[in-house]
Amino acid sequence: MPTISMFYGIIIRMMFFDTKQHHLPHIHVEYQGEKATFTIPDGELLEGSLPAKKISLVKAWIILHEEELMADWTLAVNGEPVFQIKPLQ
Repeated sequence: MPTISMFYGIIIRMMFFDTKQHHLPHIHVEYQGEKATFTIPDGELLEGSLPAKKISLVKAWIILHEEELMADWTLAVNGEPVFQIKPLQ
């Protein structure tokens, strides 16, 4: 599962061929051992948990990078390499 971005201790990943479990475009997020899954492009928390402040940061990042995330999602579901996305600054 490639890492596409990292910021403030948050690691954002996107899995290849990952359409069976959630059936929606999504990202996998890790922070200090906690894991969560968020939809693209609306940033809805699908599964897992993170501290509230980190959830807010992830949602803001998703909004800022919606187009890049959707492009990466298209690549990932086809098993193609994904691109890095700038971190939240």
